[in-house]
Amino acid sequence: MTTPRPDPVCADSLLVIIPALNEQGAIRQVVKGVHVVLPTADILVIDDGSSDDTAQEAQAAGALVVRHPFNLGIGGAVQTGLKFACHHHYEYVIRMDGDGQHDACSIQAMLAVLQAHQADMVIGSRFLDADVDWHIPLSRRLGIRLYALEVTWLTGSRFTDTTSGFWAMNRRTIQVLAAYLPQDYPDVESRIIVHKAGLKQMELPVHMGERTTGVSSINLARSIYYAFKVTVAVITTALKDYPLAVLENHNADTVRAKGRRHPLQSHSLAGDLPTDP
Repeated sequence: MTTPRPDPVCADSLLVIIPALNEQGAIRQVVKGVHVVLPTADILVIDDGSSDDTAQEAQAAGALVVRHPFNLGIGGAVQTGLKFACHHHYEYVIRMDGDGQHDACSIQAMLAVLQAHQADMVIGSRFLDADVDWHIPLSRRLGIRLYALEVTWLTGSRFTDTTSGFWAMNRRTIQVLAAYLPQDYPDVESRIIVHKAGLKQMELPVHMGERTTGVSSINLARSIYYAFKVTVAVITTALKDYPLAVLENHNADTVRAKGRRHPLQSHSLAGDLPTDP
């Protein structure tokens, strides 16, 4: 597929959200890298209860910063950014990680797909390009393949990288995920949610490097726990409805506050509920 050139983006129409936890060693460079590629875009760093100087480093690099008083998890941090985008009426949102793995140079191609109305959500995939030049531990690689098979089967569309946190979204997707994004492990479930809402999503090949600082929180034990929990969560998510028509007539907070649930939705643990920041 030929990727169209993106139109010029106004500062008030594009927001780049960067959830970050204890990323003081990388966040300044991440923000500066986005500024180079998209000098007119707003950048919002969500400091998810860091105990270091992540917030100060992000501000020094020119980003807006929202600080959580305690850690909500990656889903809660991303949801804060999406609600900020809804409140301020951004047309597009890019989500990327704060550890330096995502290449800001890929944003233009992802944004171009949205602007051409070819998809409502674009996910950067490490595995569409045959040249995957960085090491992924075997336990994580097996997990990634398992989740990709599950999501592909449930949506009827092929997905290769369902744990990628490199997303581009239009306004309709922003509204859906601002209302329904799960708190703990949002990446896999978001694919099901977007599909159930009737929105179109696609993957684009991107390069991802190794994290520049810090240590991943995913070890072997957590990989096994993650595999079990995500599989259950994916099946549960597939039983729910995510009515886009409701979101088009109400803001995301109103939908959440009314507690709209599919009749088959089970009662969730408090830690799995999206959290209003």
